[in-house]
Amino acid sequence: MLVIVLTLVKIDGTTTSIELQVVKGEPDEKLPMRLVQFGFLPGLSPSEKTASASGTCTLSSNSMRLSGTPQQIEGPYFVDQMPNRSDIRSDTSDGSIKDGIPLHLIFHVYDVDNGQCVPLSGAKVDIWHTDSQGIYSAVNEMGTLGKNFLRGYQVTGGNGTVEFSTIYPGWYEGRTIHIHDKVRMFNGSKTNLEWTSQLYFNNSMNQLIHKQSPYSNHGPPQTANEQDVVYSSGSVDGLVDRNSGEHLIMNLTKQGSGYVGETNIVLKTR
Repeated sequence: MLVIVLTLVKIDGTTTSIELQVVKGEPDEKLPMRLVQFGFLPGLSPSEKTASASGTCTLSSNSMRLSGTPQQIEGPYFVDQMPNRSDIRSDTSDGSIKDGIPLHLIFHVYDVDNGQCVPLSGAKVDIWHTDSQGIYSAVNEMGTLGKNFLRGYQVTGGNGTVEFSTIYPGWYEGRTIHIHDKVRMFNGSKTNLEWTSQLYFNNSMNQLIHKQSPYSNHGPPQTANEQDVVYSSGSVDGLVDRNSGEHLIMNLTKQGSGYVGETNIVLKTR
């Protein structure tokens, strides 16, 4: 007997894919499931669909070729109107500062223009992530409503770059360690470009960090990158059909007591 089970999967509260599960009769063996992505998600707006760069571009400074950066789901914990700041470790409601291993993030945002990677000026870049114990600010279910730790945005200058001082994120059940990032451009009150994705780190780095305080209080990460349904799925814009997280790994360099990570975001504004 052969039974095929189709299951609609919701990731962080957002429907993104379908699981195909094949069950063989005796001895009731379940074959591995594969996530299948069917193009754009119904929820993507026109400004999100057009923000993905399907080709490559060349950096004029060193002739390096960069590919378009895949988009992933926003998830349920994005909160708009967070503080304009580069250091997001503090909570402005009480002045407290989140404890954790320092992490300095550098984002280079590029627009693809006739095959050239052109720094994108005037783009609003939001990031948000959990604290060392896997808790987000501004989430009622987590008891952090009214808090804004580890959230903030910066606006790119002429070089298309923004920087953030934060801490290494923790983990929460069902997800690998990640940072959310969003790039937007506006025409008055209208959003004319929106690009959203997530960043990841090497499994070995995640394990190393969580052997140290205060992360060790929460225990080692429970989900590796390859086990994470968002990481292993195709991108929501159709650029990558599976394992889109492989294209979103941020490599880190040791600096003092913390780390520095640098990444490129390649999109298109038209």
